[in-house]
Amino acid sequence: MSVKLADVVAAQRLIAGLADGTPFIPSPFLSRMIGHDVVLKLEIAQPVGAFKLRGAINAMAHLPPSTKAVTCCSTGNHGRALAYAAAQRGIKAIICMSELVPDVKVEAIRALGADVRIVGQSQDDAALESRNLSLTEGIVEIPPFDNAHVIAGQGTIALEMLAARPDLTTLLIPLSGGGLAAGVALAAKASKPKIKVIGISMENGAAMHESLRQGHPVEVTEHASLADSLGGGIGLENQLTFNFCKTFLDDVVLVSEEEIRDAMQVLYFEDRIVAEGASVVGLAALLSNKITINGPTATIITGRNLDMNSFTMMMAGEDILVGHHTLKGRRYAA
Repeated sequence: MSVKLADVVAAQRLIAGLADGTPFIPSPFLSRMIGHDVVLKLEIAQPVGAFKLRGAINAMAHLPPSTKAVTCCSTGNHGRALAYAAAQRGIKAIICMSELVPDVKVEAIRALGADVRIVGQSQDDAALESRNLSLTEGIVEIPPFDNAHVIAGQGTIALEMLAARPDLTTLLIPLSGGGLAAGVALAAKASKPKIKVIGISMENGAAMHESLRQGHPVEVTEHASLADSLGGGIGLENQLTFNFCKTFLDDVVLVSEEEIRDAMQVLYFEDRIVAEGASVVGLAALLSNKITINGPTATIITGRNLDMNSFTMMMAGEDILVGHHTLKGRRYAA
């Protein structure tokens, strides 16, 4: 099954009043610094604290009425979104996650009544467990990104951004498995063909970037990262998101852990916004001069589900542990 603009428009109708209409605000500080309007789509305002609810609700809306249970693999936010959407419909949710997922995300999913299964050291391990549940127990699997309804749901963000700011020239999209990037890029390019769409990921373990570089889906080694939501593979049998990203993304840019930390500090101290590392990779690329823009630019602040203890230490300029690596502290100075 492919995805077209009509599918994104249909998804927009389906999720109306449930996962749409998040704030879209300018960043005065970043706009002054960059020399063009920089606008932030605050998906942190979703009921589950992340954009993933759009795709989850759209996918759930297409399930047969007889569905009793759903499963997925997740680095955190898709699992939380699916658990929330399943609870709204009285359906059991089984969320498969690796040991790399932060405890705060695991507990948030359990709090929604889902059955959480911790499997292996990678997203690929968790994906295998979810697939096995689908094959052996007949539980409906809703993948986190490589699914037409999920892609269409995420694409509704582009429709909202362009409706509010039709003058946008560039979109900076956090890039992991590609569900968000595929949906947003598809909808944006179909609505405004000359708009530039750039995917942004972390330096270590960026599966879609490496797959695009090699010309086919590949496996990568996962690393602990401030941008943990961007971890995981894209699946060697990827059906949709690889080709969408290959077709519609104008570029992919990688940012370091230090650049992610710096962007989190800028967003917090200048815009008073708490966000995950994955949320700020677009800002990190701008602040580190890895991207040059020539007009109004938007990025998506994708989620706020993070460990607040580590976040508080980071904002105070203290060292923090990222996996087994110590990220040296840096005190923010305007």
